[in-house]
Amino acid sequence: MSAAGWFIVLLALVGANIPFLNQRLFAVVPLPLPASTGRKAAKKSAWIRIGELIVLYFVVGALGFTLEARAGNRFSQEWQFYAITFSLFVVFAFPGFTYQYLVKRR
Repeated sequence: MSAAGWFIVLLALVGANIPFLNQRLFAVVPLPLPASTGRKAAKKSAWIRIGELIVLYFVVGALGFTLEARAGNRFSQEWQFYAITFSLFVVFAFPGFTYQYLVKRR
């Protein structure tokens, strides 16, 4: 596997965990605080995290497609490829999911 392939795998691992490791939208945009709560920071809902995960899957996929096209050997893909890569992206998100939802905090 070439360096570009490993770069995409590493980028997918990081991109899959971004929604779960912070409370900002795409790790950049802070969420607005509800006026009625006294909390310091807004907490993202699971639906926002799932939406981020899907968008980041397409961003990483587009970057991988671009690197493959620049290498000169672009291959056509069927639906099975996308189903498998999305499943792999979700598996890559497991460490962040575990940290966000399964680790007990005081």
